[in-house]
Amino acid sequence: MRKRAADRTAAHHFYGPSMTIAHLAEEPASARSGLDPLGVLVALGAIPGLLLPFAVFKANRIVPGEGVLLWEALPAFPAAIGLAWIVLCIIVALWRMPPAVKLAASASSLLVLLLLIGIAAQAMTPSGDNYARIGIGAGFWLLAFVLALMLTDALARLRPGPWLRLALLLTAWVAVGIILWSGAWDALSIVKEYGSRAPAFWQEARTHLFLAFGSVALATAIGLPLGIACYKFIALRAGALNLLNVIQTIPSIALFGVLIAPLAWVAANVPGASAAGISGIGVAPAMVALTAYALLPVVANTIVGLNGLPDATVEAARGMGMTWLQRLLQVELPLAFPVILTGIRIVLVQNIGLATIAALIGGGGFGVFVFQGVGQTAIDLVLLGAAPTVSLAFAAAVLLDSFIELSSKRATA
Repeated sequence: MRKRAADRTAAHHFYGPSMTIAHLAEEPASARSGLDPLGVLVALGAIPGLLLPFAVFKANRIVPGEGVLLWEALPAFPAAIGLAWIVLCIIVALWRMPPAVKLAASASSLLVLLLLIGIAAQAMTPSGDNYARIGIGAGFWLLAFVLALMLTDALARLRPGPWLRLALLLTAWVAVGIILWSGAWDALSIVKEYGSRAPAFWQEARTHLFLAFGSVALATAIGLPLGIACYKFIALRAGALNLLNVIQTIPSIALFGVLIAPLAWVAANVPGASAAGISGIGVAPAMVALTAYALLPVVANTIVGLNGLPDATVEAARGMGMTWLQRLLQVELPLAFPVILTGIRIVLVQNIGLATIAALIGGGGFGVFVFQGVGQTAIDLVLLGAAPTVSLAFAAAVLLDSFIELSSKRATA
């Protein structure tokens, strides 16, 4: 009993009042044995990933195909090297190690995985067969997921600065670009789908970017003044936010459909509207709907950012004789900018994804390939639209997160 009391006292002094020997007893055995809990999760995901089909052989682009395991899809030497590398990465994940080691292991394993799927596609494609397709199997996706989870955890522990995060993002894009440029993925079905649709792909890419970034620009141009007005005139705030909340509750497809009739009427009855590109279907209703969805985060974050300013700072600016416009432009908006930019980040990532739905009303974008693929039961055509959408959303999130951090440091300097 005395020993237990002494242990409890020592733990109290060492860990603080919130940590006692009882808490230590509740710690999982993995923590005491040196196992990394997330590494155990990575290993549990990687094992079925190795046992699921790594690639899928299809006689043509629309048949379901037959799954092939990693060591069956690859020649003997690449299969041995790839398996050894992935297993080594799993071992690194299991044990508590410096985050830099885990980052290097997961990043290199992801690169090896990307190279292996290209080698597998080349090895599995019959010579002279122009109809066969090699798809990406569930095993590849599960391995890529758990390795990406390990990589993001290592990055979170390292806490890289904004410039380093941007450098890492650029490195990842360059690595994927080199793989595509080298032709390592040319035998993959998704790349063959791109090859037969390259002009259409880049046209829809421009449309997708126009819809996503154009709607965010319009929402910022409308939402920023509206948020400032709600900040200055409290009576306006409740009504504006309630209206924008109602818009957010409308499903995206329903909102696109609701806009068809009024915009068709405008195109038919307003001189010059049709010539300006306004119509019941196409880019116009998609742009209006995406802008409407983006307004609430922009307006709400503008109000929150301006309301959160220190009273002493605002009073000091007022004491210096600044007018309300001078205070707004020179003091309040610069200090609230990181919070406002957070709202813009939310709507940009959101609209990059929502722009996919615009294809249903003729708005174009990457959704064209997604819905064509669904209609043709061609999963690789779906991926041709989904993969760049996810990549764009991820890149936008990293870019704006870095800019938010940089602007926050500048605002507090």
